[in-house]
Amino acid sequence: MKVKQFDCIEMKRLSSQKIYEEIKNMDIEEELRYWQEALKELVALKNEEIRKKQRN
Repeated sequence: MKVKQFDCIEMKRLSSQKIYEEIKNMDIEEELRYWQEALKELVALKNEEIRKKQRN
């Protein structure tokens, strides 16, 4: 029997639960700031990866 080393469905569910716990008591303005900050972090990570690829 093959043993899964990575389960993308489980990862998605755990990530969704983590986000839900972080935002469940936020009002709409707080949640908007949460998502704006998350977007900034994602863009920064993407830009860093692009810079790394350009150096190589």
